[in-house]
Amino acid sequence: MKFQVHSDLEYQVLQPSTFILNIHALRTATQTVLEESLMVEPYIRLEEFSSALNANRFIRLEVTEPLIFKISYKATVDTISQIIDQKQEKGATPVVQLDGDIIPNLFPSRYCQSDKLQRLANNKFGKIENTFAQVIAITDWIYENVEYLSGSTNSQTSAYDTVSERAGVCRDFAHLGIALCRALSIPARYFTAYAYNLNPPDFHACFEAYIGGHWLIFDATKLAPLNGLVKIANGRDAADAAVASIFGNVVCQSMQVTSEVLENNFEPFYYDNKQLKGLSYE
Repeated sequence: MKFQVHSDLEYQVLQPSTFILNIHALRTATQTVLEESLMVEPYIRLEEFSSALNANRFIRLEVTEPLIFKISYKATVDTISQIIDQKQEKGATPVVQLDGDIIPNLFPSRYCQSDKLQRLANNKFGKIENTFAQVIAITDWIYENVEYLSGSTNSQTSAYDTVSERAGVCRDFAHLGIALCRALSIPARYFTAYAYNLNPPDFHACFEAYIGGHWLIFDATKLAPLNGLVKIANGRDAADAAVASIFGNVVCQSMQVTSEVLENNFEPFYYDNKQLKGLSYE
């Protein structure tokens, strides 16, 4: 499915500052960037690089004097998603059988303190035998018990905070889903994306859980169709996949994000608790 994604970011720089931005669509075996452009006004020299841990595409730019600048990214992207039957998938894959690159997604991380949520996870979801059904139950519980409330949290808010405060945005919903999965020994990772039909339009965060040898997508906000995502980045949590990491005194003046489908045969896909079919972007 082809999508056109676009983001415009405008910043007021008050003193010399360095930006590390993560707004490019990812290039993977199932996501092809057909064309893309990046513009910075006024011109500022930038550097593109990838992390040694993953394929996330970062850009770094240094602003040496106070000014207002705008960065604009546009891309046409072709994505392939796969629907995988999960009815026969019982318990989580034993840790002893997991590949080495999956293991880090079991550990507690800065925003996903799974070690503090083990009792909650086991009491609420531990008796569900089917792993996919477990994660569906987690996303449903978050959706029903955490209020989606813009401006209710900040960059320091963790999954443990979200359980206490029962409010957050997509980033917080994703962190809580990841932490509860890891508390049940289900590998889980953070996923940032451009999302079709997201209202209000913005960058979107959800998570993937490793089930039956596949990374399956989950979104506890239920704000966008699962097959309408263009992946930007993966990470253990938002610390690895933040859209913008800023070192200096900067004010974000505006942020505009859009995603449009370019084909007429798009059919939104959401999970059905009875069918137990998962969606993968691998």
